[in-house]
Amino acid sequence: MTIVAKLPEFNQEIAQGFINASNSMKGLPEFLGVRITHIEPGKLTAEMEVSDRLLTPIGNMHGGVLAAMCDHVLGCVCYPHMRKGQWAATTEFKLNLLAPVSSGKVIAVAELIAMTKSTAVVRIDVTNEGRACCAAQGTVLIRDPKPA
Repeated sequence: MTIVAKLPEFNQEIAQGFINASNSMKGLPEFLGVRITHIEPGKLTAEMEVSDRLLTPIGNMHGGVLAAMCDHVLGCVCYPHMRKGQWAATTEFKLNLLAPVSSGKVIAVAELIAMTKSTAVVRIDVTNEGRACCAAQGTVLIRDPKPA
C-alpha cells in the first residue's frame, strides 16, 4: 500500500550521494553487505545478499541481521528530505519476522509515512526471493547539528 504523505522537499543530490556511497559504507552496513539501490521522494530500496556468515547454526538468517538492515534504511530514507547537517536517530522500531531466510537476496523497501521538522515515521517491507520475510515500522528523531 502506498501512503501519500506531505513531505519536506526532496534533494536528489543527497539521494544520489547515498546510492554512490552505499558500495563504500563502513561499519555494520559494510559487514552486512547492505547496498542502497534506489531512492525517490519518500521511498528507498536496499539489497543484501544472504551469506553464510549471516546464518545461524540451523541455516537461517539471524533476526538481528534483518533488524539491523531495517534500522539502517529507517534513517537513510529520511536524509534526502532533511536539511544539510541534520542527522536522524532511531528512537524506536518494531518488526515482525514473517518467514525464514536462508539464501538469495533480501530486499528492503522503506517508505516515509509521515515527516515533520523533528520526527519521521517509516514503514519497511522486506522480501526474500519474492516472499515477505519481515515487516517493520519505526520512528526517527531528526536533530540539528550542535552549535560550534
